[in-house]
Amino acid sequence: MPALKPTSFSARITWLGRNTNPDDSSVSGALRSEPLETVTVTLEGVEGEVHSGFSRPSCSRVTSQHPKGTQIGNARQLTILSAEELAEIAQKMGVDALDPALLGASMIVEGIPDFTHIPPSSRLQGPSGATLVVDMENRPCVLPGREIEAEMPGLGKSFKPAANKRRGVTAWVERAGHFSIGDVLVLHIPDQRVWNHLAEARR
Repeated sequence: MPALKPTSFSARITWLGRNTNPDDSSVSGALRSEPLETVTVTLEGVEGEVHSGFSRPSCSRVTSQHPKGTQIGNARQLTILSAEELAEIAQKMGVDALDPALLGASMIVEGIPDFTHIPPSSRLQGPSGATLVVDMENRPCVLPGREIEAEMPGLGKSFKPAANKRRGVTAWVERAGHFSIGDVLVLHIPDQRVWNHLAEARR
């Protein structure tokens, strides 16, 4: 019996982007993505994307497991947010809209409720067969705030609290192919019950 089950939930791609800037947070504009109509993905990630590759240096999010800078497998090839949650972030910041490029986004989708909290190891599969594996929730950081501040002075610091639990997910490519704006992605989730000891483990 398959361990992954297709669901009735699907999401339409409304925005695609690729970051080709140096992977250096000290460089102005380094986080920004360029908008695209179509992207090709290989098993290393989005072609030409600074965050692609089979491995990456570990970051502050995994210092409990690996010293910072240790070479580890790259489960952060893409950053995916939902249009609905992006609108909520903008509302909490008091602006009409946020440009996904300022957040370094790879993809914006709409149609899946509470998108940031879909189960880790879920799959998002497009019509070309290209398939993304969800790693985990993408926690807000200060870097998008710097890009927002450059475009909307005085608002950069409000991004991190506004994006809490709405920042989307990180993902990696399980099957190569391509994605285009308007493509519909089907959500597949692991066929297992919730681990009963989760609350205990977080103490």
